[in-house]
Amino acid sequence: MSTTISPRDALWREDLRKARSAKERTSIARVKMPELDPAYRVTCNEEVNCGLSSEAAVIEATRCMDCPDPQCVTGCPVGINIPGFIKNIERGEFGQAARVLKETSALPSVCGRVCPQEKQCESRCIYHKMKKEPVAIGYLERFAADFDRASGGEAAVIRPESNGIMIAVVGSGPAGLSFAGDMAKRGYDVTVFEALHEIGGVLKYGIPEFRLPNSVVDVEIRGLEELGVRFVKDTVVGKTLSYDDLHEMGFRGIFVASGAGLPRFMGIPGENYIGVMSCNEYLTRINLMGAGHAGYDTPVMRGTRVAVIGGGNTAMDAVRTARRMGAETAMIVYRRSEEEMPARVEEVKHAKEEGVEFLTLHNPVEYLADEKGRVNMMRVQRMELGEPDASGRRLPVPVEGAVEDIPVDMVVVSVGVSPNPLIPNAISELEVSRRGTIVVNEGTMQSSISDIYAGGDIVRGGATVILAMGDGRRAALHMHEALSR
Repeated sequence: MSTTISPRDALWREDLRKARSAKERTSIARVKMPELDPAYRVTCNEEVNCGLSSEAAVIEATRCMDCPDPQCVTGCPVGINIPGFIKNIERGEFGQAARVLKETSALPSVCGRVCPQEKQCESRCIYHKMKKEPVAIGYLERFAADFDRASGGEAAVIRPESNGIMIAVVGSGPAGLSFAGDMAKRGYDVTVFEALHEIGGVLKYGIPEFRLPNSVVDVEIRGLEELGVRFVKDTVVGKTLSYDDLHEMGFRGIFVASGAGLPRFMGIPGENYIGVMSCNEYLTRINLMGAGHAGYDTPVMRGTRVAVIGGGNTAMDAVRTARRMGAETAMIVYRRSEEEMPARVEEVKHAKEEGVEFLTLHNPVEYLADEKGRVNMMRVQRMELGEPDASGRRLPVPVEGAVEDIPVDMVVVSVGVSPNPLIPNAISELEVSRRGTIVVNEGTMQSSISDIYAGGDIVRGGATVILAMGDGRRAALHMHEALSR
């Protein structure tokens, strides 16, 4: 754990621990996040969660016990000094809290909004042993980062002197940005190549603004630019530039973070009908390209009865987007029960508040269309849960004879993604798994080619923002060690 700033043995932290008893701290109820009213928020793209007030943040930070062996840190893939930043909030030093965050995290405002803290840092909180709600680490992370942004970024990391070594990053999603930030802090000249016309990767094209405003992502990117990171858009490494081109340009290390943007379908009849599309396409058109909004010409299909197939966070993003795009009925169709859904509990809660219907234990088996080839019916098979599969979740099995037809006029398929194949296809010597992911040493993130490291979804095949960031940090550490020999 990084403790350069705000170590636990600092006198002010010792005084803070003595200021309240454990009984006093544990008697405080966890704060609630203020939210926009559901009836209003489905009419716009404004952020649903409104953030904590400074008073609420201090109260929540006071709950933290400042444990001598903080298990919350072990649950964080980027190793944030969680008690260090929280205790700064408790004493009212909000800018210092942001500095502690920025020691290890390139994207604290992002992580405070989209990380599944309930499965990571908060799941390790000592409050669970007391049968109480954990400290709201995610809310506090967002608070500190937002305070820093509102105050002009006073917690900016100082740009180090350049060591003259050029490093290339392929992709500007969370893995690429995290890697770029850590390498820039070490003095490397980092250039990030992005295939699209906006920087941010999945943070821009995949996550709706009602969950993660683009303005928040842009501020994090500006912070990296101030560190010296250079961004080049509209450049497809593997097409526009080759591996050999990067060498000729003087790059001594390459980090591949090209993500998993290849849509996956179920292979059932009718998927080629008009109105059946991938979640990637649907969200990218709206989130990145402004489809359906004033001043943008990007076309997008609209439906009055929209079915989204899947139960992950991306499926929740799509179905909630459909409501905002005018769908009178928007439903999640998921083959397992709600308890098995991988989506965050908060996202499911928000979807229900916004009028989304949940058709669980059902699986599409065919789509039907009208005479013009537009989908108008979804044939679904009712399922029941059998024995656990490899993921540990109970395997859904069909209920014999339980098939029904449900009217729909649009279907968004969100059943997973596959890695972008450009880089693996362009470099024949690169070892690739049968799933198309780049094979790396899990400890160092180094690939079969010594100067290529990789992380994020191109390695994992689809995971969370924070796990991708952890990959980026680990790759930066080990590439730095290799280049320093």
